[in-house]
Amino acid sequence: MNTLIDRRRFLWTTGVAGIGLASPALSFGQAPAVSPSSKLRVLSIGVVGTIGREDRHQVASHPSVEIAGLCDVDSASLAKAAAEHPGAFTCADYREAFSKHGDKFDAVIVSTPDHSHAPIMLTALANQKHVYGQKPLVHQLEELVMMEKAIAARPHLVTQVGNQRMAFPGRRAAVEILRSGVLGKAVEAHVWVNSPNDRTYFNLDRTVAEPTPPPSNLNWDLWKCATADTPYRKGIAPVIWRSWWDYGSNGLGDWGLHVLDVIFYGYDELLTPFAVQTNCAKTENPLFHTHPCNSTITYAVNSDKFARKVFPIYYSDSAQPVSRAAIGLPPGNFASNNMTVVVCENGTLTLTEGGFIEVWREGKLTKGLDMPGLPDFPGLNHWHAWVDNCLGIKTELRSPFKDAIRMTEATLLAVKASRFPNRELLWDKSTLSFTNHIEASKTIVRREYREGFAPPVVS
Repeated sequence: MNTLIDRRRFLWTTGVAGIGLASPALSFGQAPAVSPSSKLRVLSIGVVGTIGREDRHQVASHPSVEIAGLCDVDSASLAKAAAEHPGAFTCADYREAFSKHGDKFDAVIVSTPDHSHAPIMLTALANQKHVYGQKPLVHQLEELVMMEKAIAARPHLVTQVGNQRMAFPGRRAAVEILRSGVLGKAVEAHVWVNSPNDRTYFNLDRTVAEPTPPPSNLNWDLWKCATADTPYRKGIAPVIWRSWWDYGSNGLGDWGLHVLDVIFYGYDELLTPFAVQTNCAKTENPLFHTHPCNSTITYAVNSDKFARKVFPIYYSDSAQPVSRAAIGLPPGNFASNNMTVVVCENGTLTLTEGGFIEVWREGKLTKGLDMPGLPDFPGLNHWHAWVDNCLGIKTELRSPFKDAIRMTEATLLAVKASRFPNRELLWDKSTLSFTNHIEASKTIVRREYREGFAPPVVS
C-alpha cells in the first residue's frame, strides 16, 4: 500500500500553490470593479447577533477592506456597530441597502438567522455582489437549487460559507489523507455533534410564550423576513431561533458544515444522496425541531474509492458517538463530542472540530499530521481568504458556495426528515421530491414566501 501522498497533486487540489500569489482582477458584466490595489467595500448584514460581530471584525481586519454599510433589524446592535464604523451607511431593511446604497459596496457579509439566508444572499448575487454567508447555506431544500442556478449565472462572483474550521491544518490534512487513498476504499462515515446543548442559543424546553409586542429596538416584521406573518414571542429573537422549525435548523443544521465538510472535500463523488432516514421521537409541538436525532444519509457511488456501491453517512446530534468496537477501534474515548470519523478498508480516520486528527491501522495509532508525505500547511485566515479572492488574489478558499451546496444538502435532509421519523425517504434532487412520500414532498422541501421577501431568480 502506498503510504505517501503525492505533493504535486496536493498543491493542485487545494490551491496552496497559489497562496500569496496575486493575479489581475477580472471584470465581468456588472460586477464591482475591484482591484488588488483598491479597497473592498463591504456591507455587513447582521452586525452583532451570534456570529455577526466576529464575521465583521475578521473581515474588517483585512488591510484592504472598508466596512461601507451596516444593516440590522436590531437598532441597538446597529448603533454599536455604527460606533465602530462611523463612515458606514446604516439601514434596517436589507432590500433598502441594495436599492438605495447599491453603488457604495462591492461585497456582502450575511450573518443572519437561517430562514433569511437565501432571500438575502440571492438578492446580493442578483445585484452582482460577492457574498460571505453563514451556515447552513440555506434553510429549504428548494433553495439549494436556487443557489446552484445563481452561482452558475454569476461565476465571476466570489462566495464563501462560514465553515471557518476548515482553516485548521488538521482538517486540511484530513482531506488529503482521504483523497490519497492511503487508508483504502471508504466504507462509511460517522459524524456527531454535541448540539443542541446550550439554553443561550436553543429553546431546550420547547416552551411557547404568549404573543407580546416586540422590544422597541427590534423590527419584528423585518426579522421574520420571508416566513409567515406570525406575532412576536419572547424566546425567539434575537438568539434562540435555532430551535424553531420556521427559523432555525437545530443542532444538526447549526453544526452540519463544521463536521461534514471534510468528507465532501475528500470525496468528489458524493454529489447528491438518494435516501435519508432520521430516527427520532415525533415532535410534540410542530413549532419546534426535535432531538435527539440519528440520521442516515446514503449516496450511490460508482468508483474504486469506495468499498461498495453505496456510501452512508451516519449523522447524529446530542453527543451520540459511534461504538468504537463496532468500527474496529480499541477501547477509549473520542477526543471531542463533535467528531468526524471515516471508516475505510485499511484504516479509520477520526477528526475533531478543531482539527485534532488520528489515523488507526490494525489497532495502531498515527497522529494525523505525522502521516508520511504530508506537506506543510501554511497559515490561513478563513475570512481574509474570501477578501483576497474578491480582490483577485487567488488563495485557498474553503468553502465557496459550489462546495457548500453538497454539504448543506446532506445537512438539510437530515434535519427535514425528522418530520417523518423512522421512515426512509427516497430523495430526487432533480425533481425536488421524495419519490416514495407525497406528503414529505409537499411539506419539507419548500416554503411559501411572504410577499416582498421571496428570493429573486438569478439568471
